[in-house]
Amino acid sequence: MNEAVRFLRECPAFFLATVQGEKPKLRPFGAVMEYKDRIYFSTSNQKEVFRQIKLNPQVEISGVAADGKWIRLSGKAVVDGSMEARVAMLEANPALNGMYKLGDDQFEVFYLANPQGWFYRLGENEPIRIQLKTVF
Repeated sequence: MNEAVRFLRECPAFFLATVQGEKPKLRPFGAVMEYKDRIYFSTSNQKEVFRQIKLNPQVEISGVAADGKWIRLSGKAVVDGSMEARVAMLEANPALNGMYKLGDDQFEVFYLANPQGWFYRLGENEPIRIQLKTVF
């Protein structure tokens, strides 16, 4: 599994930042997976976050572990409309089954294109760059 995905799965929550107009918007997320060598997330197309991603797909993600290590990822959010990606997300994150159903016309998955990633440790100045493999 991708090192960034493994780290995010171990965080109690991680945060996704979008932009609305000129203002940043931040909210907690919990579902993540690696699928076809990409980092995937999910949301509802009824939420403000989805509308923000459609208008400006540049996002950042951050999560903090109990040991003080934290991650920052950035990239372009690309919506994947395939049923296969949705099935994989529900299988990788069973808690989503209480929120979404296949074919509910709300459940969306997206991945980070051209992701950049760094690990940090609180109190240290130099980030550790993560080599993220991606498929374009």
